[in-house]
Amino acid sequence: MISTLEKEITLRFLKARKKDGFLNVISIFSFIGISLGVAVLIIVMSVMNGFRTELINKIVGFNSHITVKPFSTSIDEDKINNKLKLISKNIIFSNSGEAIILKNNNTKGIVLRGYKYNDLLNLEVLTNEKFKGELNQFDKNFISIGSELSFSLDLEIGDELTLMSPSGVQTIIGSMPKQKTFIVNSIFNSGLAEFDNNIAFIELNILEEFFGYDPNERNLEIYLKNPNNIESQKLIVKQVFDDEFVFSWADMNSSLFSALKVERNVMFIILSLIIIVAAFNIISGLTILVKNKTRDIAILKSIGVLNKSIIKIFFLVGVTIGTSATIFGIFLGVTFSIYIENFRQFLSSVFNISLFPEEIYFLSKMPSEINPTSIILISVCSIFITILVSIFPAFKAAKLDPIKSLKYE
Repeated sequence: MISTLEKEITLRFLKARKKDGFLNVISIFSFIGISLGVAVLIIVMSVMNGFRTELINKIVGFNSHITVKPFSTSIDEDKINNKLKLISKNIIFSNSGEAIILKNNNTKGIVLRGYKYNDLLNLEVLTNEKFKGELNQFDKNFISIGSELSFSLDLEIGDELTLMSPSGVQTIIGSMPKQKTFIVNSIFNSGLAEFDNNIAFIELNILEEFFGYDPNERNLEIYLKNPNNIESQKLIVKQVFDDEFVFSWADMNSSLFSALKVERNVMFIILSLIIIVAAFNIISGLTILVKNKTRDIAILKSIGVLNKSIIKIFFLVGVTIGTSATIFGIFLGVTFSIYIENFRQFLSSVFNISLFPEEIYFLSKMPSEINPTSIILISVCSIFITILVSIFPAFKAAKLDPIKSLKYE
């Protein structure tokens, strides 16, 4: 417990006095350093969490959450039971293949995805606000391409393009690649250039005829109601389709998200050094405080104040500075994270520069997602560092000899 005497002396030592000018400067810099360190950590973690969430939403919006791929036999539709329907939003069949686009003496490799017309209407990327065109009459030779592909090949809605399939057609001069003309009836925009430049959609039966696929080789795409809890739901799907290959969007992008996770952890460690450096200023401040208060410590010991009380007093001084700085840093970091897009727009307009350009990051605004767990972790680390650096000066103060201190003062 902390006694009233210990509290009053701690508060007195925390108050600024003119003769302690240099000590006050150190305390102020310690406070500012810890506050900025905590604030920067919260802001960086929030932006990285927001970027990760935006990236996941774009990837999940373009790909199925779980895909079931057949091995030797086709997927049995009778296995789609109530257990699967309970966790899924949509369950659709699809197929895909690689083809080459021929347009205006240009060639471009592309991945074609095939869906039935009714299933195309359930794809998020073909129903968002950036989608252009119509999906009606998609059972004919119509194709939906990405915005980046339309830009690179100068294609508009209504234009024709030729696709070349790797499956051959027997002619009098031998096997020739199959070619087919398609009409661009829509242009989609997923927000990720890699998808928009390399993937296109056509009707499922036309795709299988174009590539010479067997309809029994179709994949099953499962869109979950809750895509975040992917691993547990993947196990449920594996139990149903135990003879097929089951993989999720997380499996397909594991290297990307592993890199993001490593980057976030490294950034946390590097930025934590700001707090550590600032916290070591507390050691300097407390050491100078002990030096300046040598006479006061000697008097306190002379009137019977115990060593453990002296330790508590100086320990509380350091912890109070660190804790108050941490709280202020949390307030600063959370406020900045909430209004980070407003700050970005303000700085862009004032300095006439483009911060976080959409054409590079493919995001219309600066992402930010405040994670309470991250804030708690940052706060605990900051206060823990403060506690550690406050121990040494506190014990040093308790070891002072009151007789020698009074003799040389």
